[in-house]
Amino acid sequence: MTSKFGLSVALATPFDSDGNIAIEAMIAQARRCLAAGCSSVTLFGTTGEGSSIGSQERERVLAAFLDAGIAAKNIIVGVLVDAAEDAAMQAGQALSLGARNILLAPPSYFKNVSDDGVFQWFSAVFALLGDKARDIIVYNLPSMTMVPLTVSLIGRLKTAFPNIVTGVKDSAGDWPYTESLLKAHGDLIILVGDERHLARAVRLGGQGAISGMANFAPRELRPLAEEGRDDSRVEDFVVEILKHPVIPAVKAMIARTASEEIWISVRPPLVSISGEAQTQLALAFDHLFRSKAA
Repeated sequence: MTSKFGLSVALATPFDSDGNIAIEAMIAQARRCLAAGCSSVTLFGTTGEGSSIGSQERERVLAAFLDAGIAAKNIIVGVLVDAAEDAAMQAGQALSLGARNILLAPPSYFKNVSDDGVFQWFSAVFALLGDKARDIIVYNLPSMTMVPLTVSLIGRLKTAFPNIVTGVKDSAGDWPYTESLLKAHGDLIILVGDERHLARAVRLGGQGAISGMANFAPRELRPLAEEGRDDSRVEDFVVEILKHPVIPAVKAMIARTASEEIWISVRPPLVSISGEAQTQLALAFDHLFRSKAA
């Protein structure tokens, strides 16, 4: 097996006062995270508000990142759409540019769908991609999609598409599921999105994380993602974040650590957290990470 996946920052997306993507600020944030030890950046994932970003915007951002010298091999691209045609188009666009991986969520408009139906959807996406299909990380995020990727479904996908489905990002926050996934499919790249379970998963064979918290605490997260080293401060701060809407909370922390107010903005239907909530988060972060030795 090649080297471990490591820590990828689930890069947030900044918006200017007109609601447009602030691409230069986004590139600067990517560079900060890579310089702090992240092995890659993941664009347009959940933290990046990927479901609210259109195909033309995605194309402009990807082109700007490559023009800025951020290597395609360090870029993972999230695809969070329902139509197989749209999923294949967005994935194919990124793969054609050399993206390292595609983080592909299941369709989420229809609820209570069967494993058979979800398998057929992924099969349709891969058929439309044709010979472009490679390095797909399927995305288990049932709290958002309401479409869980069962351990058995992942087995079907792995068997049917052995050179295409190469990993799973598990953001279910359900440790028994994560443990079962690692036991059944340790030959895949298993990534954990819930930082509270990250170190334990890495010790059992997990290869790292795509993490929203890496936007503002990459150095603190690296030992968990790369060495499986526990850090109770990380677990405690995840609890603090979960007291608020997660994406606006992460962006508030980026605004603070980068000293750039542009990061506070989110794209509708999300709304920013209050100034009081921002202060609460900042105080909690300082108490955990700044008042005692790392």
